[in-house]
Amino acid sequence: MGFAEKRGDYWRGRYKAGPGKYPTVCDADGRPVRFRTRREAEQAADDAEAKVRAGAAVRLPTGRVTFGEYANLWYERQDLAASTMQNYRRRLEEHLLPTFEGQFLTEITRDAVAAWQRAERKRGYADASLRSWRALLHLILADAMEEGRVVANPAAKRRGRGKRTGRSAHRGAEKAITTALGILLIAERAALLSGRDDEFMAVVTMGFTGLRWGELVGLETKYVREGGIRVEWQLYELDNGQLHRCPPKDESRRDIIAPPWLVELLRDHLARTRPGPCSCHDLRYVFRGHRSVNGSAGQTGPRLADVAQRAGVGVGTVSAVLNDRAVVTDATRARVLAAIAELGYVKGAPAGTLAPHWRRNGFATWLFQPAVTGRYPRKAPNPVRPVPIVGEPWPGVPIRGRGALAQADACWLPIADGLTPHGLRHSYKTLMVELGTPATLMDAQMGHEDGSVQARYAHVTSGMTARLLDGLTGAWAEALAARRELSPRSPVPVLDRLLGEEPT
Repeated sequence: MGFAEKRGDYWRGRYKAGPGKYPTVCDADGRPVRFRTRREAEQAADDAEAKVRAGAAVRLPTGRVTFGEYANLWYERQDLAASTMQNYRRRLEEHLLPTFEGQFLTEITRDAVAAWQRAERKRGYADASLRSWRALLHLILADAMEEGRVVANPAAKRRGRGKRTGRSAHRGAEKAITTALGILLIAERAALLSGRDDEFMAVVTMGFTGLRWGELVGLETKYVREGGIRVEWQLYELDNGQLHRCPPKDESRRDIIAPPWLVELLRDHLARTRPGPCSCHDLRYVFRGHRSVNGSAGQTGPRLADVAQRAGVGVGTVSAVLNDRAVVTDATRARVLAAIAELGYVKGAPAGTLAPHWRRNGFATWLFQPAVTGRYPRKAPNPVRPVPIVGEPWPGVPIRGRGALAQADACWLPIADGLTPHGLRHSYKTLMVELGTPATLMDAQMGHEDGSVQARYAHVTSGMTARLLDGLTGAWAEALAARRELSPRSPVPVLDRLLGEEPT
């Protein structure tokens, strides 16, 4: 019998078409049908399965089809998360279609796939990227094989064949991490770069909860609760600059247990900032965007002309990108989107309005990395350069504007070279390991799922959580004590208050 599958606010019909094959009920153009009720989906699935049993299953038109024709139709049939659809589209348009678009499916051979992969590697792409592109090619051709369009999948890799090295070749470079003191120092620098406490709170929250970037940006005020944080949604940044509200990665909705001091800091932050509904989602979020850190103190807010000037294009080109019109080249579109992220520009916002949310590139490039490394990244025509600071009060206050280097009397040393915002998630997991946290509780905090039999018999207890909270509180107290020894005061208001409190 066919069955119905819940997909958000609609239902899909699924039916058995063969051993282990359960396709979705599609319309005449091959697109999945969205049913309003479960009953409608089940009836359509039963009808489709009956046709399969009768040997009359509906197939796409037969004949010689090019990879480009089939890939376009294949993409339209997918009904996946917006982030996945975006990644599939980018991989198709930038790496698969340029080579295979005009080739007939039946003419794509193993040698052709191998030659394409070698050519991509010569262009300098990482092996991890090559594997993801080939995996998509394999998926498309596997579906074509199920439909009888090809007799074999030329993108399939036979076990043990074509390997340059052993299994270790698929292991990425070691991820940079930092300590509790490192988290505190990076948070302080990020706040000095932005000129407000928000970035301090963001870095500390990521470092002591393991939130993913999208989960941090998508953290709504109502999910800061007594005892921790509820992860219900994330904001995923699409190529057109829009922030898409969607479930967290791998549907990892969870309650993160947070120490009382962190919950208190977050509540104080909300009481101070009093966030209102954002213009894009009409929801209240814990954190909001920021202006470009390189802007002058008197800047009233980024305008369309500012974005055009930063990207080196005309205002009309910026407008075309914002309205997602397909008249701009990929390279130009990338420059415009980068300028939008750096400036924190919001479409339709009046001058002086802060961006409602951080952009990943703007936060990581102009706040987080300078805080971690003590250097601004290369940005034509400027090379990589130290963050110019006035050394007093410690740890130094960044100087901006013309003549900043001449006015500076010091610069920052690196804290954790190579650390990224996601590296704070690795740092949190490592800190839990150091504290002796059981694997079951670590998985619950991180949103990971252990499918082993052993994991089914282990459960989170109040004793486990109490020990973890005590350990995190102790690590925070030690970090504050170490920071207090470096200097008893801080230019960052929230940290200055913490340093002035009596140690417990």
